[in-house]
Amino acid sequence: MRKLLLLLFLVTTFSYSQTKVKDTVTRKATIVYDQKNNQVLLQSETPPLIQIAGAPKANFTYFWEMGDGRYSKEPTPKHTYKKKGEYKINLSVTNNYDNGKPPKTRPKTVAITEITDTNFTEIASLADTTAYKIFANREPIPEEEMIIVMSYKNPLDHVANGKLYLFYNDKEFKNDNFELVEFRTHFGEKEVFEDGFACSDELNDEKTFIASATNDFISNHTISENEENLDLTLLESKSLFRKVIIFEFDKMNPNETRNAFFTFKTTPEMIKDTSATVRMRGVYVPDRNYKNHKKKTLEMEIVTSHDPNKMSSNGMFMNYRLVRLKTLNFKTRFQNDGEGPARTIRLETDIPDMFDKKTLKIVDSYPKCPICPKDEEVNYSCLDTIIKQKQIHFTFKNIYIPGSNQKNVTEKDSTKGFVKYTMKFAKDFHKQTTRSRTAIIFDKNEPVITNYATTRFLPGISIGAKTGYNLFSDQENAKSYFIGVTVSPYKSYRFYWQAELYYNYFESSFSSQSGFQQVQFNPPVITSIGTVYDTGFEQTTSSTKTTRKLADVVPISLRYNINNYIGVGVGPQFSVSLNNTTEINQTKRYYAPDFNQNPPRPGEEIESLRNDSTQKTTTKAFEKMQTSLFADVTFGFARIGPSVGIRYYANFEKDFNYWQFYAIWKF
Repeated sequence: MRKLLLLLFLVTTFSYSQTKVKDTVTRKATIVYDQKNNQVLLQSETPPLIQIAGAPKANFTYFWEMGDGRYSKEPTPKHTYKKKGEYKINLSVTNNYDNGKPPKTRPKTVAITEITDTNFTEIASLADTTAYKIFANREPIPEEEMIIVMSYKNPLDHVANGKLYLFYNDKEFKNDNFELVEFRTHFGEKEVFEDGFACSDELNDEKTFIASATNDFISNHTISENEENLDLTLLESKSLFRKVIIFEFDKMNPNETRNAFFTFKTTPEMIKDTSATVRMRGVYVPDRNYKNHKKKTLEMEIVTSHDPNKMSSNGMFMNYRLVRLKTLNFKTRFQNDGEGPARTIRLETDIPDMFDKKTLKIVDSYPKCPICPKDEEVNYSCLDTIIKQKQIHFTFKNIYIPGSNQKNVTEKDSTKGFVKYTMKFAKDFHKQTTRSRTAIIFDKNEPVITNYATTRFLPGISIGAKTGYNLFSDQENAKSYFIGVTVSPYKSYRFYWQAELYYNYFESSFSSQSGFQQVQFNPPVITSIGTVYDTGFEQTTSSTKTTRKLADVVPISLRYNINNYIGVGVGPQFSVSLNNTTEINQTKRYYAPDFNQNPPRPGEEIESLRNDSTQKTTTKAFEKMQTSLFADVTFGFARIGPSVGIRYYANFEKDFNYWQFYAIWKF
């Protein structure tokens, strides 16, 4: 009994020691405020940072919502409220270069009962050429919350009643990336639901709607467009996104600016690839009586940690059939985390062989700089590009990017920059995944290495037509032909899978003849001319014909393209009988002896005694199955197009090993 208890204790202890205890400690940040009538000074108590080894110094960035439609990114903002009332203050803290999760916060409510300080500021007005902005407080990480802000301004010269649309969850991804947790509006915006998209007459006011020239130096990138066909924009947006939330607003004064806040939780199913780009789209209709509107698409890179130095591309899931003429977008963003400004920033970016570096085109950058002239030193700010064999170097020259730890620098976004560029594929490239990253060098400091930006192709489907002849060396007078289809990934580079289905016709025949056997006739045989035989000879002739109609199935085989023209493969095959018929014909002939021969031999056949018989056996469909293993080699266009091949089958049924000679065309 004592031994049993000791054994039980050891097993329990060992099992417990092997179980990983989940860390249930939640990091929290607490809002602390000092209130003097309608003026509030905000601070936060944050947990210790968990420094990422080798990264710049870890730090927190802040996004405050004041509860009255205003926000701040300062660590300790001071806010003056305009009206009496209760205001719920929200704080979102982002941990940069930190190994832990972002601290969670609980909102605090402040009560304003007296207005003594009238030195308040209105919501910062957007530029006349912008009038609408959408941005996120941080990049998305799976299973974390983030805030989307829509800032909109009335650019019209009259009081307007308008509409806001926010589209999210790209249809190009299989699963939803975002779940809307809540929204916070402060100017009477009300949510509406629409089954269709109906609009009134168009307004053509060119002086109001002109192209945006906003410098977008925050980490998420927006693409802005001014449109007049609202029907088309909404239908296109509906085709690109799964979900939409819609608001109507009223009585917005000319030049008035408002903010709406949305909290999204990124789903566990979000693509966990640190180079994937997800989108949201905002549509702003200043006056819902007309079709004029502004459209902005927010592009955000999925990250695994909040690291401002990052490389991304939109080549996450590409269709290899259609990608040859596609232009890929790349973006490298950076942040100066030093204690002083950076004057020169060099981005040394890996370029995989599959891209044509000569097609490089700079789309956008911050700081916004012209391209440097070739072989000429200049004293103004410019962006230099040097193309090397395996890399492209982007160098910002004669610029000023303040450091995030620099004295008197409170706006973190001013310490960030990016370069966005496009490239096309090279003339001859293979279907393979690529990985590239960037070394970011601030002045003469040690390089900061980004994550890997990945490009990969969708499998695609290639349908092949296949026909050929089967050679059975162990079967007499055998003939076998087949026709069928193959399914495989489109134009795979090296290893890939392939499934096959055929209709197979097989036919074989053989005959045999026995020797002469002496037999006794009982009763004796009397011929037509009166001859009587009581003995004679018997000879048996047999012929057998076998016909098989089969469905040959290769559920999956492993194949490898050695190069563009030679491929090999191995796999199993299952042959299911659709119809299997065996017909045996037998003839017995009897001969009279020829007594003039010594020893006697058969004489002429006694026709009256001939005996014919037929035996036919048919197997029901799917009643019988054969299993084989094969190995083969193809010659021709191994990835796509025509080729020929030879395959050897080792069959588990006796005498049914065979060679297959075939032609195939993959589409």
